[in-house]
Amino acid sequence: MDHGQDLKSTIKRIAVEQFNRNGYHGTTIRTIAKEAECSLPMVYYYFSSKKDLFHEIIRNDYFHILDREAQKLKTTDILDFYTDFIVNVMNLDEHDRMVYRLGVKVYLSFDGDEDLLAVMEAWEASIVPRHYQLVLPHLRDVSNPKARVRTLMHLLENLIERVVVKNQTLVEQEIREELGIVLGL
Repeated sequence: MDHGQDLKSTIKRIAVEQFNRNGYHGTTIRTIAKEAECSLPMVYYYFSSKKDLFHEIIRNDYFHILDREAQKLKTTDILDFYTDFIVNVMNLDEHDRMVYRLGVKVYLSFDGDEDLLAVMEAWEASIVPRHYQLVLPHLRDVSNPKARVRTLMHLLENLIERVVVKNQTLVEQEIREELGIVLGL
């Protein structure tokens, strides 16, 4: 990796730390530059604005983590599938956990802006049908499978918030039990 990519990565790493510590509105490019030990113009060389930097972290890094973690899931057992996903989130390294935390904050409208909220809403709309397709073959005698899938998504959101926002370590067996109840297994 060349020096430019190293500096860009350093700027993003520090920005993730600052955004986690101070929020989007409490973070300044000046503080990021100071911690990265580079000039303010150098930060602007890579990112046109604080908004551009934050958007890159969410649009690229956060969604990359989601895709990467989803690709790890190889099981056909639906309970194992969702349990493994939560366990994998618990095992993210500190940087990825901070990026994930930023994504959750944007998703919950705690941070970011309307543009990113629209991205999150579009993403959420795209995953509901995907979860439905995954779960439907495993549901037995359920009168309202769409409500079951929505309930599953709420549980997943709650578990993820506990892991990445509250830094809780969850017991795998308890994750399985809660998922099993919602899935009717």
